[in-house]
Amino acid sequence: MDKRLLSKGLIFGLLSAASLAAQADQAGGGGCGWGNMLFEGQRGLVPHLLATTTNGTSGNATFGLTSGTNGCDSGVKLGYGGRSLLAMNGMLDSIAEDMAQGQGEALDAYATLLGIEAADRAHFAKVTHENFGSIFSAADVTSEHVLAATLDVMSRDAQLARYAKTPA
Repeated sequence: MDKRLLSKGLIFGLLSAASLAAQADQAGGGGCGWGNMLFEGQRGLVPHLLATTTNGTSGNATFGLTSGTNGCDSGVKLGYGGRSLLAMNGMLDSIAEDMAQGQGEALDAYATLLGIEAADRAHFAKVTHENFGSIFSAADVTSEHVLAATLDVMSRDAQLARYAKTPA
């Protein structure tokens, strides 16, 4: 399989998983947006995807958050109730490979997930490449260790320190 196609698939899988996992504590509250209203009370992957798509394509959840309508409440505490995003779809191996090379789509996706702005991603790739041995300190390293080690490396870099925060 073409490496570029595989990387795009990993990025799509990560973003899809993130949007599904975000259902734990949804932005704007559990009933925010027309999609949630249309599919109220339903469970399962298909209703969640349809509700998310409805909210995303029409922009009504965004409008609801800014206006306080559509069942949205910006005062709701955001949270994440899923598994580590790094472990999903074999992403950890792809990040390790790209980090060892100092560049790549999986490393760029990782930087994006950490909230690193586009202007700082090349520096992120350089710094993580230089610290590869401490981030991936063992062959059987866990995604939690990689994340903690990455945040630690970032916290010691003047340019990246502002992004080094532990996810809530």
